[in-house]
Amino acid sequence: MLKKILVANRGEIACRVFTTAKKMGIATVAVYSDADRDALHVKMADEAVHIGPSATSESYLAIDKIIHACQKTGADAVHPGYGFLSENGQFRDALDAAGITFIGPGKKAIESMGDKITSKLIAEKAGVNCIPGFTDVVRDADHAVQVSADIGYPVMLKASAGGGGKGMRVATNEDECRDGFERATNEARSSFGDTRIFIEKYIEQPRHIEIQLMADSYGNIIYLGERECSIQRRHQKVIEEAPSPFLDEPTRQKMGEQSCALARAVDYQSAGTVEFIADANMNFYFLEMNTRLQVEHPVTELVTGQDLVELMIRVASGEALSLTQDQVTLTGWAMESRVYAEDPLRNFMPSTGRLVGYIEPSCKGELKAVRVDSGVYEGGEVSMFYDPMIAKLITYGDNRSQAIERMVEALDSYYIRGVNHNISFLNALMVHPRFVEGRLSTNFIADEFPDGFNADLLVQNDPDVALVVVAAVHQLHEERASLLQNQLVGHEHAAAIDWVLVVSDTQTSVTVELIEKGYLVSINNADNSKDYRVETDWSLGEPLFKARISEPKESASAVKAKSICVQIETTATCYRLFYRGAEINAAVLSPKAATLSAHMLYKAPADMSKFLLSPMPGLLAKLGVKVGQEVKEGEELAVVEAMKMENSLRAAQDGIVAKIAVSEGDSLAVDAIILEFS
Repeated sequence: MLKKILVANRGEIACRVFTTAKKMGIATVAVYSDADRDALHVKMADEAVHIGPSATSESYLAIDKIIHACQKTGADAVHPGYGFLSENGQFRDALDAAGITFIGPGKKAIESMGDKITSKLIAEKAGVNCIPGFTDVVRDADHAVQVSADIGYPVMLKASAGGGGKGMRVATNEDECRDGFERATNEARSSFGDTRIFIEKYIEQPRHIEIQLMADSYGNIIYLGERECSIQRRHQKVIEEAPSPFLDEPTRQKMGEQSCALARAVDYQSAGTVEFIADANMNFYFLEMNTRLQVEHPVTELVTGQDLVELMIRVASGEALSLTQDQVTLTGWAMESRVYAEDPLRNFMPSTGRLVGYIEPSCKGELKAVRVDSGVYEGGEVSMFYDPMIAKLITYGDNRSQAIERMVEALDSYYIRGVNHNISFLNALMVHPRFVEGRLSTNFIADEFPDGFNADLLVQNDPDVALVVVAAVHQLHEERASLLQNQLVGHEHAAAIDWVLVVSDTQTSVTVELIEKGYLVSINNADNSKDYRVETDWSLGEPLFKARISEPKESASAVKAKSICVQIETTATCYRLFYRGAEINAAVLSPKAATLSAHMLYKAPADMSKFLLSPMPGLLAKLGVKVGQEVKEGEELAVVEAMKMENSLRAAQDGIVAKIAVSEGDSLAVDAIILEFS
């Protein structure tokens, strides 16, 4: 058995590997850059080695520094995690030369499957279903147009060395093909140092399904079921689940057997994943093989009961698999949401900063109902240098409906402050009728949110919940104020019971009465009135308001009594609530103040329509206009790069450039002015 493992990675995956290593009694070593000096994975490891500046090329991608860290600490093995050097054949060679065990597959598998062109040729030879396409290298944009015309639109342009959604573009016509070739090539150069592009037929309304493999050095290969990863944005996975709500058992078996055949063709050992797309008729086609641990591996662990990291370590130690294919079972359902530091209301632009508030959801009762794989902590920083993932939130249930329900509840109680995050969007996906029904495709987000995501798209099945919570919380504040000592005689504060709640300019009258274990809240709308019993032990200042809400005619212990968790903040003028993904601002006024508020003047926000603003922190990679230039609607003005992804900024209307405030190569803050129109 291995004695000491160095994880050549950072963040949540480093923490995840350390968790299993510690469980197995194996010592751990972390490596870190300048930006990660205070990161959670550094604190979690037995030892930590500084390997250089924040830039990945000078730290996490520096093979010689990783080797030196192993030699310095006496680490006899390296787990690469995912990304960075996890699929780098030269890294494997360097470790072999240094006598250090690589917890992963051999060089042959890494290099052959790391090249999408080569992998497709091998897959075809191994009898794996493949998508029609052009498997040679595309020379230039003209050649791309010619090849695409021969295949037939729509097509997918892909970087041969690509991954993580980078270097991929869909084209439905010649213009999109030319633009897509340029964008894919630029992203491939920036992300992988390899500009080779190939083209294949784009399957419309596809489902993304992948098979988890595990193989040892003795020729034993098994598949551990499938994961469906069809909910994607910009070709990057957002939600994953196991098993797939789409597959039947015969198709699952065919996928698994073809995946094992491919693994056998490249002498595979360790954990690996074969990715497929499937059409509506359950025809499936090979996409790629990832020769590493996948981000979404936890859902497989929950439904199979297997620790994939432990299996990887044991295989790397020379052990044979203790599990046969007949012993693999899928029990229950698991759901994973990727929680990112990004702003869904601003086209998902990345967000950086310090986590001034951070509380992970927990579970009561069933041990594995809620799992959080994270690499952050309250007070820690989300850096601009790396992927903006905060955590992976995983829930488990006896069936898909229960897994979804637990995910919604967990998202409600996931408290993150200091950076923007995508929890509202994740919640919107979870409660979307089409998602609940399992009618998925990789176009789901594009189809259901064609104009992007905004707060109006959040469906609140229980709009009264926010009103009830605000009323109860405000009453607690009033009661505390009435208990203050040394109040002016004759002017003591008395807690009223009648209030007017103002939400989105809509006024609602409420009455709040103290009862045993909580409050009775009466909501008096113009069309109807309704009473709610609120039972809670919440204390003032706690960020999570947890309570049971029921109608008085229902027993508090009745099935219809609803347990809720609402995030709540108190501001100078209102209460801010976060529930089911929605942000709700509610002011509480006395009836008299509510009447007078109708006479308050409205202050319009400043008009910024004449300015082009940076939608995110990033680098101004390209400035395509100059002062005095006339531009047309849709014309590209600038390109801002963040996380090695290019974001094209285009003119919203015709105009003339009056002033330019920045230069190419400048670092931009969010909402920084790039240029002004006359």
